[in-house]
Amino acid sequence: MDQISAVIGAINGWVWGPPMLVLILGTGLYLSIGLKAMPIYRLGYGFRMLWRGRKEQGKGDITPFNALMTSLSATIGTGNIAGVGTALAIGGPGALFWMWITALVGMATKYAEAVLAVRYREVDAKNNHVGGPMYYIRNGLGKNWRWLAVLFALFGALAGFGIGNTVQANSVADALTTRFGVPALGTGLAMGLLVGLVLIGGIRWIAQVAGKLVPLMALAYLLSGLIVLALNLGEIPSAVVTIVEYAFTPAAGVGGFAGASVMLALQMGVARGIFSNEAGLGSAPIAHAAAETDSPVRQGTIAMLGTFLDTIVICTITGLVIVISGQWQAESSEYTDCVARGGVIEERVDSSWMIRKPSTVCVLETADGASEEHDRNITGAPLSAAAFGEELPGSGTYVVSLGLALFAFTTILGWSVYGERCIEYLFGIHAIIPFRVLWVLAVPIGAISQLDFVWLLADTLNAMMAIPNLIALVLLSPVVFKLTQAFFQDKRAADR
Repeated sequence: MDQISAVIGAINGWVWGPPMLVLILGTGLYLSIGLKAMPIYRLGYGFRMLWRGRKEQGKGDITPFNALMTSLSATIGTGNIAGVGTALAIGGPGALFWMWITALVGMATKYAEAVLAVRYREVDAKNNHVGGPMYYIRNGLGKNWRWLAVLFALFGALAGFGIGNTVQANSVADALTTRFGVPALGTGLAMGLLVGLVLIGGIRWIAQVAGKLVPLMALAYLLSGLIVLALNLGEIPSAVVTIVEYAFTPAAGVGGFAGASVMLALQMGVARGIFSNEAGLGSAPIAHAAAETDSPVRQGTIAMLGTFLDTIVICTITGLVIVISGQWQAESSEYTDCVARGGVIEERVDSSWMIRKPSTVCVLETADGASEEHDRNITGAPLSAAAFGEELPGSGTYVVSLGLALFAFTTILGWSVYGERCIEYLFGIHAIIPFRVLWVLAVPIGAISQLDFVWLLADTLNAMMAIPNLIALVLLSPVVFKLTQAFFQDKRAADR
């Protein structure tokens, strides 16, 4: 297993290296230029369409509003809490700036994905509207590209059980065990039952649950973050300056922070930004393909809001709280305890694609001859929890723990749609019920398992999903540009 993990780790370093990040950013930039920055200056129009989209506007299975909520249920998750914490802990505050840039160009990517998903969607044997990258590859690019569609569906189905199920269940179980002492198995079984009950009704029930739960949980988390920012209103300008400064200036080692280069900040910002908002992965258009709409462009303007809300709004709140609290520079309690017990401090530098990633760890030999290691930095969800706990003593850590649990639960629901559609594309509608059974069974297994390898494998498969999708977006971009231009030239249609 160690050898397999090493191989997957090496592949992960390659697929999430600079070429992939350039491909993702480059595709988004190319689409933004081709669309003449429409996703940015039509942002208000998108919100108007979202409000109108509470009611059906054409053929489909779920309202345009619920299509976005289903997409957000899968998108808003550990990336907004753990992902931001990881990005800032490793890449420094400048990583948040590159998350913003990723989101701005990612809006064009998400828009194009949804436009193509609605344009090339199909109706299956159960009269459900199905679509996504596998369908717009097959129907848009032709039969010679079907192999690419199959690859996307295969990677999507496999990645779903990792990033969209077991690791999310594990995150919920860990959060509830740490803060409330709830047994992991009990959490897993309860979640499995709830997920199973929702999955019985398919995408329509999932969309109904997402349409009610996602806005509530997002607003609750945002309110807590805004309270912190309101209490530190005078520090926000300096925090923004710090973020922008460290985006272009190497961060020196300060406190527990080992220091980061500009390239490391860029890499972590882009990689964690994509992990959070999923622009370019090809997952969100699967949900938008089911929208009750007669306009691919109108649904596209709703879809692009997902990237804006996820990264520009929610990730920014988390990032600002972390920077203002100063916890990104703090030493972890485990590291401090390790040093106090006589542990050896080691300075390490990992290098991938010539990007140096420094770290400081404490290594302690235990009585049984084994050893334990503790990183100096607080990272991931613990960093976000520490930041909120610092600014909201007594309640901040609970806000993060409950937010993480709710976000991860809805991610399981959202990704079930993606996995089901991928399985249906590969094996037909008869594979849907077996898939749902396996999906539900995977939840309690994930809750009680150690998932470091699954995290690594799922993260790698996410990148493998993105490659077929990005190729299709570039090749089908003329279709997106033509549909967009025609739609907005018809002012009567655009105002509807």
